[in-house]
Amino acid sequence: MTRRLCPLSWRAPLLAAMLVVAVGLVPAPAAAQDVLVFAAASLKNALDDIGALYQKASGHKVTASYAASSVLAKQVENGAPADVFISADVDWVDYLDQRKLIKPETRINLLGNRLVLVAPKAEAAPLAITNGFPLAQRLGTGRLAVGDPAHVPAGKYARAALEHLGVWSSVADRLAPAASVREALALVSRGEAPFGIVYQTDAGVDPGVAIVGTFPADSYPPVIYPGAIVAGSENPNAVTFLGFLGGPSARSVFEHYGFTVLATPK
Repeated sequence: MTRRLCPLSWRAPLLAAMLVVAVGLVPAPAAAQDVLVFAAASLKNALDDIGALYQKASGHKVTASYAASSVLAKQVENGAPADVFISADVDWVDYLDQRKLIKPETRINLLGNRLVLVAPKAEAAPLAITNGFPLAQRLGTGRLAVGDPAHVPAGKYARAALEHLGVWSSVADRLAPAASVREALALVSRGEAPFGIVYQTDAGVDPGVAIVGTFPADSYPPVIYPGAIVAGSENPNAVTFLGFLGGPSARSVFEHYGFTVLATPK
């Protein structure tokens, strides 16, 4: 026996589905929108503090996702719903710009940083970083922790510095490549690597490491952190947050953590 449907029975689920879709298409009020930031891992401590200040000042929450700049740029390329992208080098913002995935008029160079050599605090001994310095000998049987030079900005800067100083070939096969600069830092802090190359600001937030040498500023390209609003973002609070990053409150936090502030205060 074939069951006959009530003329309206097939319409009910359809109408319900249409209602759900319609409700989903109604945007949340702009004032209620929080800000989603994709930021280089080395920014975590400073941006967490700044996010708290921004929320107190504006009432809007900042949610940040931290990883290597390359990983985050690829996520934006694949449609991740970020509002603001802050990279640890210009290349990955250029990458998104070339694909029309940021709003170029919002792009700003926010910060600068320095490269340092770190060691576990209990074993730290100064090492003068000059042409041909004996890094390989000091490594012994250990490995050098770095952000993966193929993908991670800190690793690319590290390779450039070591090449400039003439020691790259002696350590290239003795790396402990990490997925982000913070992971490289952790390898040293845990004593799993005798040395690591990280940003000066990273060394300052981990009590388990000590800086044993600072790389000459002319041995690698300038470390610049550009920020921009992601092309797909329609969140008006993204604009105010990016402006907040160039303001006096954020400047104080960035300088506290050792960053060089490049953005003009507003």
